[in-house]
Amino acid sequence: GVAVVTSEDTASWTEFLRSLVDRGLSGVELVISDAHGGIKAAIATVMTGSSWQRCRTHFMANLAARVPKSSWPMVATLIRSIFEQPDAEATWTQLETVVDKLTSTGFADAAGFVLAAAEDILAFTAFPVEHWPKIRSNNPQERLNKEIRRRTDVVGIFPNRAAVTRLVGAILAEQNDEWAVTKRYMRPESLKTAATALAASPPAADQLPAA
Repeated sequence: GVAVVTSEDTASWTEFLRSLVDRGLSGVELVISDAHGGIKAAIATVMTGSSWQRCRTHFMANLAARVPKSSWPMVATLIRSIFEQPDAEATWTQLETVVDKLTSTGFADAAGFVLAAAEDILAFTAFPVEHWPKIRSNNPQERLNKEIRRRTDVVGIFPNRAAVTRLVGAILAEQNDEWAVTKRYMRPESLKTAATALAASPPAADQLPAA
């Protein structure tokens, strides 16, 4: 879908998501986005019953702001190790290990930030492992956003909203065709795989080590 709005507030996102539902969108199991308050509230209101995955890339950017630049390479390596595990149990175990490591090395604030976001950044572990590379971040959408900005920057000022919709809509239609035919984002056979229950349910936030 595409909509032109003046701000990314809850009302705008709610209206947009409802427009998708009105067009027939249903059965949504997972929504991936950054932690913007407006879209989170809209997802909770409209996409009831779905899980929410906090984009890994956005999370890393938010975490970097809490760590000295000189220490960021080490911290980033630790965080990336969480997402490189082979299954859900190992992923959650590694998160606990990383939180302990950050706490013991003097990065208690970063450790607390990771711990508080655990359920949001690891929501993808409730889905088939083969889907993980596609659903633990919002990178494909961000790359598309960059292409939209590149094309709209050339125009500069649009005469009206309809003009914006025509240009951006054409870009989105082109991308849709590419994802559906040329470079499939996810295989139809894979999408038919129902979300599987975890072999071991991820620990609740209050069961994880305190930072």
